[in-house]
Order: sequence, then structure tokens, then C-alpha cells
Amino acid sequence: MTDQATAQLRSVPGTDSDTTGTPGTPAAAATAPAAIDPRAALTALRAEIGKAVVGQDAAVTGLVVALLCGGHVLLEGVPGVAKTLLIRTLSTALSLETKRVQFTPDLMPGDVTGSLVYDARTAEFSFQPGPVFTNLLLADEINRTPPKTQAALLEAMEERQVTVDGEPRPLPVPFMVAATQNPVEYEGTYPLPEAQLDRFLLKLVLPLPDRDQEFQVLARHASGFDPRDLAAAGVRPVAGPEHLAAARAQVAELTVSPEVLAYIVDLCRATRQSSSLSIGVSPRGATALLAAARAWAWLAGRDYVTPDDVKALALPTLRHRVALRAEAEMEGVTADSVIQAVLAQTPAPR
Repeated sequence: MTDQATAQLRSVPGTDSDTTGTPGTPAAAATAPAAIDPRAALTALRAEIGKAVVGQDAAVTGLVVALLCGGHVLLEGVPGVAKTLLIRTLSTALSLETKRVQFTPDLMPGDVTGSLVYDARTAEFSFQPGPVFTNLLLADEINRTPPKTQAALLEAMEERQVTVDGEPRPLPVPFMVAATQNPVEYEGTYPLPEAQLDRFLLKLVLPLPDRDQEFQVLARHASGFDPRDLAAAGVRPVAGPEHLAAARAQVAELTVSPEVLAYIVDLCRATRQSSSLSIGVSPRGATALLAAARAWAWLAGRDYVTPDDVKALALPTLRHRVALRAEAEMEGVTADSVIQAVLAQTPAPR
């Protein structure tokens, strides 16, 4: 994620996380009351995650946006930037059930979705649910498993159900896939196909921490912080599924003017005409940008969407939905730079 995009994702009013607290500091409230305003509850989420994760504010905001939209997130970053810890802390602070699957070359589709198991006592087959039956599925290193197993997630991500032996089985609500991948190791990996990349609402790039943030990480560990014990770090539930459901209902009521809709269409169509891209943003990408901009506007406390909301979410929403031409890659062009150029060249309504 570029510095500009990171700054934009950090700029939601009232959502700065506290990354200077010490481990073990008790939460202001152990359990969030159901009557609390959903925006206030989700705003408090960032401060709660800050008790365990230093920095990564942009990624935290992106995850909240994805939850508000009912979308999925692809997290990209080198090993050791707290991708897994971020998801575990998010699920704890939101009172959501989470399961983790380490994707490996020998992982089978049934290992993810579940399968029919023969019961010798009853002489019948019974369905044993896989780890996908949860609220928050952490698909760790998703690009290390073959396409057959990657495809097992497609129905779950799009239809919110799993079909085994011809019978559809609904997944819990809410349901989100947070997949991680390593951008520097390509040996033994299987790049995600465009059809599956398009199912992710956002692609969030987790950068290495700056010097001050890395110092805070070490200071916390020197003080006894254990990333495997979030309770000791003071992480407590500050919101729950009921707050998320109420927030989604409010987001759906936000007003979007025809001018802003036309702006989103113009941006997406401009990517299809770019000489640097072989594949531009599809109509699904345009609807994803609309949904993300609405969630962003709601987090900012507004009941309407502005062009700045669209610009703020353009990079994480669109960067994985375009494909560079080979000659553009050889010249050092990136998907982010193409999208930034499109943003600069496309007139925004006033």
C-alpha cells in the first residue's frame, strides 16, 4: 500500500488506535453493552486491537470496512508483520468465532469445507463440518495450495454456503475469509486466478513497521507481552455480531448521488482503456468500490458518499482486479501506479 493510501485509510475521524499502551492494561469495558452505538463500538475496535498489534492502522480499518460490506480480504505482507495476530485480535475484540487453516500443497478441498464420514455404529454417512464453518476464517498462505483446493473456497465466499453430496449447507453469519500470502516467495506457490482474486473485496498490503513502531514491538515483548495470550494483553470484546448487523443496516441507508455513481463508473472504465493493463476492473469491481466507499463514509460519520470516499478506497479495492501487460511490468509499472494515474486523470464531481 502506498504512503498516500495508508494515510487515507488512517484518516477516519475518531478511529486512531492507541499503540503506546502497555500489555495487560485492562479494557475500559470487558464486554460491550448491546445498546452501544454501532459506530462507537466499531470505532473502539481499533484502540482494542492496538493493545496487541502495533501500527497497521490502515489494515485494521480495511478489515472493518470489509466486515461492514460482508466482503473478504486478501492480506499481503512479508513474514512477521502480524498478519495472523491481527486476525486473531480482531476476532477476540468482535466476539467472533475464528478458525485458521494452514494452506499446504497436500491440503484437500474436504479439509476446508468438510466431508461425509461413514459411521459404523449407524451404518450411515454423516457430514463433518470443516473449518470454513466459522465467522472469521484465516486462510494462511492461500497461494501455497493447488487450484483445486483454492477453488473450494469460491462457493463459500460468493454464496455463503457449502454444497456436499448435492446438499447446500449455509455458513454462519457473519462470515469473512481473511487470506494471507507472501509477496517475496514464489517457489512452490500457486498464484490465485483472476476469478478468485475478484471475490476479495479488498487487498491490503501490510508494510514493515517504521523505527518507532518496531521499538514499541520490542518494548512490549521485553515487558512480557505474549502474542499467544491476548487476554493478558488486555484485549476484550468491545463489539459483537449485533453491532455489526446494526452497522450494516445503517450503511445500506447511505445516500449515493448519481454524480458519485458516474464517477465510479468512469474510474473503472478508464482502467479498461489503460495501455498498461491487459485486464481492467469488471462491473463486480465497480460494485465493490461503491460498497467500500459507503462503509468508509459511514465510519466517517456521514450519511452520504463523496468522491473523496471513492478515492480513499480505490487502491485496496481495485489493485487486485487488474492485470498488467508484460511490457508494462518490464518497465516497472505497478497496478497501484496505474490506478493512481487513473485517479489523477479522471475528473471528480464537485
